[in-house]
Amino acid sequence: MNKTGPILLAALAGATALLVSEATPAVANPNAINPIPVLNGTNGLPALHGRTQAVFQVTGMASPNNTQNYNVLGTDLGIMWDNGRGEMLTAFGDTAGIGFPNLLAGSTWAWRSNILVRSHTKDPSGGIFFDSVVRDLIGQARDLIPSPKIPFLEISRIPTAGISANGVQYLSLMSVKTWDAPGEWTTSYSGLAASADNGETWADLTHTRRPDEGGNSNFQMNAFLKDGGFVYEYGTRSGRNNDAFIARVPEAQIENLGAYEYWDGGGWKLDDVNAAAPIMGGVGELSVMYNEYLGQFISLTTDPFNSVVMRRAPSPQGPWSAPEVLIDTRELPAAYAPSIFPYQTGRDLYFMTTIHTQYNVVLMRTRL
Repeated sequence: MNKTGPILLAALAGATALLVSEATPAVANPNAINPIPVLNGTNGLPALHGRTQAVFQVTGMASPNNTQNYNVLGTDLGIMWDNGRGEMLTAFGDTAGIGFPNLLAGSTWAWRSNILVRSHTKDPSGGIFFDSVVRDLIGQARDLIPSPKIPFLEISRIPTAGISANGVQYLSLMSVKTWDAPGEWTTSYSGLAASADNGETWADLTHTRRPDEGGNSNFQMNAFLKDGGFVYEYGTRSGRNNDAFIARVPEAQIENLGAYEYWDGGGWKLDDVNAAAPIMGGVGELSVMYNEYLGQFISLTTDPFNSVVMRRAPSPQGPWSAPEVLIDTRELPAAYAPSIFPYQTGRDLYFMTTIHTQYNVVLMRTRL
């Protein structure tokens, strides 16, 4: 995410050159963080010298997952959750592959906005390996919820959170109207999509849409957490470097916006999105989970300097600690959208993050 305006690629020759060189194609709206060369570490992974190490290339031609086999040469995000039956589902965002010229979308790439893969990896120390992917009729990873790719109508429909509730899989997606300045974009609404067949087909739940106005503007980009019978929804405005807010709803009522409660700084207010008070600031794409090793809730995001940071809290609503830097922007300024691995791994914290200079997703490990 954090995209600039459409880029018209002239011919498939450019796609072929990128494929041969194993460089990653720019989707029609590439991430606009200032790219600098990424240091090559082991197996081409970025070499980091702090408390976090890159351990596995998750997507792209350099990945053991060989995602080019389903026409995924470049992608971002990597939002992971357990499907309720011990299988991990992962949603990716804007995705590029070899395709035919599409002048309306402004790209020659086979541009998709939301794709999904499945995995049974529980120990990520050796990498995360995909077992299956939701495909179209010609075998490529397909959009779960298609979008017209038209600026000011809907340029992209991007997943920001995923969860299993009541035996159903849910994705929260934002409808992007325009890509604006670096780190900024404008949405029309956010809303849920649901799948009853383990992510193979999805229904767009229009009754769950939050228009980008009033208090609902604070829930355009989301993260999910389940705790104590509730689904907690963490929200921010579209773009990065914003305040974060929190709502909760009984799991059985996840599709009922009228059943959501909002934290006002001292208590929960039912069905009053305008009462929500900030719980943390300077937030980009967000991921939240309870960590058994620390005995605390943790959140990952990027800060205003684009370092990947972690916060801790005794309860879902906080109070949240000051941010701790996991990846310093001076070492890897092109990282964004950290997403926590959904299974407990002791003292090692694993998360996926996107590296814009590769426009692909890498698995990271931090020793807590």
